[in-house]
Amino acid sequence: MSHRLPLRARTALLAARSAAWASQRAGRGKGSMIGGLVALKIEPNLMTRLAASRRTAVVTGTNGKSTTTRMTATALATIGADVATQADGANMDAGIVAALTAHRDAPLAALEVDELHVPHVLDAVRAETLVLLNLSRDQLDRVGEINMIERRQRAAVAAHPETTVVANCDDVLVTSVAFDAKKVVWVAAGGGWVGDSVSCPRSGEPIVRDGEHWYSSGADFSRPQPDWWTDDENLYGPNGLVVPMDLRLPGRANRGNAAQAVAAAVTMGAEPRAAVEAVCSVGEVAGRYSSVRVGEHTVRMLLAKNPAGWQEAMSMIDGTAGGLVIAVNGQVPDGEDLSWLWDVQFERFENGQVVASGERGADLAVRLTYAGAEHTLVADPLAAIASCPPGRVEVLANYTAFRDLNRALEAHTAALGGAL
Repeated sequence: MSHRLPLRARTALLAARSAAWASQRAGRGKGSMIGGLVALKIEPNLMTRLAASRRTAVVTGTNGKSTTTRMTATALATIGADVATQADGANMDAGIVAALTAHRDAPLAALEVDELHVPHVLDAVRAETLVLLNLSRDQLDRVGEINMIERRQRAAVAAHPETTVVANCDDVLVTSVAFDAKKVVWVAAGGGWVGDSVSCPRSGEPIVRDGEHWYSSGADFSRPQPDWWTDDENLYGPNGLVVPMDLRLPGRANRGNAAQAVAAAVTMGAEPRAAVEAVCSVGEVAGRYSSVRVGEHTVRMLLAKNPAGWQEAMSMIDGTAGGLVIAVNGQVPDGEDLSWLWDVQFERFENGQVVASGERGADLAVRLTYAGAEHTLVADPLAAIASCPPGRVEVLANYTAFRDLNRALEAHTAALGGAL
């Protein structure tokens, strides 16, 4: 594809490769992000040029973006030899450009996109499919009020009537975004967190809930009938489709993610059973859900970034594990305001052994105290793991705590000659 690009775009790609190479040589990571940033400085329209000849699915939502994007890419691979996608969850412009650059000849793309970036990314890539997972508050210091995000995404959907929207009908805000779309596929993907959708985004009046069904008390707006849904064993789809779905990833939230990934891939031409088989093969996503051996401990890593995500992640914790480490940082990528800790129901840990950890472990310890949860405080996550009884340890961490612990584990592995 690069030989068909204008000179400016080819120069941008060359500069991106050089910047990525230099970053790798300097030990600053894989270099994909810096490569994308450099390329966009030279050619601001590079995303549009790189996406022009592809069929693209865009995946967005507050939680589950990386997992659903990986599943969607895997399902789309059943109809195309190569799929451009982000392996590292870099979901803003530079990361998207880096993914498209790394797979320049891929006919398909599955792109994870930050909620704030959806409108202009849709303008740039002309997505065939838009997957809307969920919307809840997240990092108010960066993202802002969630109703503002809903209005912006609703306008973006209206501006792209050619795009098929695959939307979670169990999420009130997502349903509002997609409700007037020209082409929409409804998926009952679940909505365990309802704290940000107690009122109708269209009228401001209360949302009334009756089991799975919900409706607005102030507008002609209610839960649509789903085209796709799932239970503990099967995925159900149009025309009486029933496919057994045995995921490697844990939790009900991931069954919803898988349902939307399959629906998106089928919309783009995948055979349903092949798509289900593909999503069932996904076992970890950028270190999430992975298990590693650390001395006398087998550690399973879970990531959560906001109240809704924490509630879902806590439902995946194995209560029979010998220890639970909860690691919390408050760096810029996490959001520096940790008041959301008080929205998470930590009371469920009152009978387990919990170790509070991370740069903001003391803030977490205060919250656990008020929750009546027995705990200790060990600031360093590696030391926190070591303080647990031998055997299985669950680790639940927010974004930078998860990232930093993974790096510490890699360094620990290297120091031991490659064997944990």
